[in-house]
Amino acid sequence: MGALTAALLACSRSAISDEPLWRVPALQDEAASALVQLTATPFRPPTRLPGAPILTPTPDEPHALPEMRREPEQYVVQPGDTLGIIAQRYGVSLEQLIAANQIANPNLLDVGQVLTVPVPTAQGISPDFKIIPDSEMVYGPAAYLLDVREFVNQHGGYLSQYEEEVDGSTLSGAEIVERVARNFSVNPRLLLAVLQYQSGWLTKTELGQGKIDYPIGVREPWRKGLYLQLAWAANNLNRGYYLWRVNAISTWLLADGSVIQIAPTINAGTAGVQHMFAALYGREDWLQVVSADGFAATFNQLFGYPFDLAVEPLLPEGLRQPPMQLPFEDGREWAFTGGPHGGWGDGSAWAALDFAPPIEALGCVRSDEWVVAVADGLIARSEAGVVIQDLDGDGNEGTGWVVLYLHIESRDRVSQGTMLKAGERIGHPSCEGGVTTGTHVHLARRFNGEWIPADQTLPFVLDGWVSRGTGTEYDGFLERKGHVIEAWAGLRPENIISR
Repeated sequence: MGALTAALLACSRSAISDEPLWRVPALQDEAASALVQLTATPFRPPTRLPGAPILTPTPDEPHALPEMRREPEQYVVQPGDTLGIIAQRYGVSLEQLIAANQIANPNLLDVGQVLTVPVPTAQGISPDFKIIPDSEMVYGPAAYLLDVREFVNQHGGYLSQYEEEVDGSTLSGAEIVERVARNFSVNPRLLLAVLQYQSGWLTKTELGQGKIDYPIGVREPWRKGLYLQLAWAANNLNRGYYLWRVNAISTWLLADGSVIQIAPTINAGTAGVQHMFAALYGREDWLQVVSADGFAATFNQLFGYPFDLAVEPLLPEGLRQPPMQLPFEDGREWAFTGGPHGGWGDGSAWAALDFAPPIEALGCVRSDEWVVAVADGLIARSEAGVVIQDLDGDGNEGTGWVVLYLHIESRDRVSQGTMLKAGERIGHPSCEGGVTTGTHVHLARRFNGEWIPADQTLPFVLDGWVSRGTGTEYDGFLERKGHVIEAWAGLRPENIISR
């Protein structure tokens, strides 16, 4: 085999196509079109009849919330930790954590330092008002119905005139909204409503400098500008949504340090919205924001009643992953370098797995190895390191099964509109399309716009290899017929895999 090295990565950004994704591009091979049954008409969600009363959504069945901690815990500081990260993880305020450990300088932490994490004290329970359906939180089946550019231009506000350089390209305000929505798989209607509620960018033409620099309200110098502000919002919307999905959270930590117990009858979409605004507001203001007269009223004014567009459930009962193979060619040995981790950003579900090709050096080096399609399907998007394969063939990323291949080199990359069979070539692995420390491919699944975790009840299955996690991001295993391969950030006998 020769020398083989692989590097663990952190995946984050990509780009979007200028073409509407619900339009099926011209197929390059008529024979290949038989692989997928194309949808003849665009998806149309059920709608309320004109004049019908708007009813309050039925509360969800009580969610299985984890119990709040009753005793202090000990935590050993890990590389990359900050007091803020630790406080957020455990649902306590930064001030509580500092006081419990008598920390003189909160900017200094030592790896291996043992901290006492105090017991969180809830100051009430969150409203059970359902703000938004799940399908309006994610980039779901009805997301394509909004023409973002036309909508922004119709309102004529600051957003319609805005431009910003993102990854070397100058994008309009509408293009930035589209890019963030598709990358994070967060509904563009939701992002526009958040932007309007926080700063009025859709309708106002005159804004103060603070609203221009920090339109979402995250006043951190390294998050200045619309793109980084919206990316923060999308990541935190996802974080609340997917933590709720996997029963991993029972309280919100608000901006003033207040701890609020979560009402068990809200839905995941509402959890995403409540979580994002929790990072921006103190208790009294937050209660107003998440009420019927707060953010929900702004959304209704812009787009109408959100539950008229609901697609429920997003994940139908009995959902199964279609057959998928490993993303490389027969007889080639690759390294399994990343167990379950974020599909896009660190707030999304742990939907992704990473594989690195045989290369002679560490880091971002050129590889002539091929990433191949894991299943039959239409290439709905191909650019800037990203390839999106739509397995139901309708060209709409918000419907059915979709596979993300990230870090695909521009050289020899498959074109949008191509119909591929499983095993046919996608392109070469690289470091393109995001921030990463080494050449590899990042592979993730979505269904109806929702990221599907690789460590939960619907594991990633590739050529019979079943994924499972350890509870730590990037750690994990692939198992088949008693044979186990462990994810490692480099070449070891435990992580070599082949078809």
